[in-house]
Amino acid sequence: MKHFKDGNTSIQDQPRSGRPRTASIECNKERVDEIIQDDRHVTVDTIARTLGLGHNAVQEMTESLGYRKVCARWVPRLLTKDHKDQRKAITSELLQRYQHEGDDFLHRIVAGDKSWFHHFEPETKRQSMEWRHLHSPSKKKAKTVPLAAKVMGTVFWDAEGLILAEFLEPGQTITAARYVQTLHKLRRALRGKRPGRNIIILHDNARPHAAHLTSEAIAKMGWEVLPHPSYSPDLAPSNYHLFRFVNDQLHGQCYETTEAIQKAVHQCLRMAGTEFYRRGIFKLPERWKK
Repeated sequence: MKHFKDGNTSIQDQPRSGRPRTASIECNKERVDEIIQDDRHVTVDTIARTLGLGHNAVQEMTESLGYRKVCARWVPRLLTKDHKDQRKAITSELLQRYQHEGDDFLHRIVAGDKSWFHHFEPETKRQSMEWRHLHSPSKKKAKTVPLAAKVMGTVFWDAEGLILAEFLEPGQTITAARYVQTLHKLRRALRGKRPGRNIIILHDNARPHAAHLTSEAIAKMGWEVLPHPSYSPDLAPSNYHLFRFVNDQLHGQCYETTEAIQKAVHQCLRMAGTEFYRRGIFKLPERWKK
């Protein structure tokens, strides 16, 4: 009654500081830090049970200590010191050559590699995104997997566009002898599309590519092989540039026959355009610097 008589007619609770925080003291922070240093995978709940503290208090202490829990980055392979030294030596050599020869060096590069193309590639999560209103009902989508049916394709290209694309027959595998046959087809294609050009082949260190039989065939053709560090798909433009584009176009499409998927891949390769191919080759110096 006294408050009303004094003119305070509000029936709402007045703001107050609440119960003082007693958990986030220095000794508790030190214990949290010791536990995390001992086991980087430990959970907040485990720390809270060990110290007899609340979950929120431990969460706040980890944040104040500068910790945040993140997943490891998945990479195709962990490189050894020798692999890293090799990458540095080769890319430094390629950069020096580019500085000396300029764009003519890049125009001579013919990139080639192989890839599997599935008869059905599920639509990616990003591709399924769509604009929806704030109050629209949530949409569900069943998880799908690629069809087992697939075809192996080998593609060669340069800064001007597609040169050769061929596919293996079902049941075949790429051996050194089979790869040499493909290189002979490539030579005939180059005579018609890039006559008189001194070719530099860029392919990875897969066994058919690095085999003695393949090296002999390339030497007889008078071609040069661009040095390529081991376990370096990030330096092979077919992997990160060309095949990624093709697979993005094929996602969500279903092809019933081998001929249908081959035709679709050919269409994707033709529709890419000259600027797309040029960009893939001319970004190599940036990747070598990185």
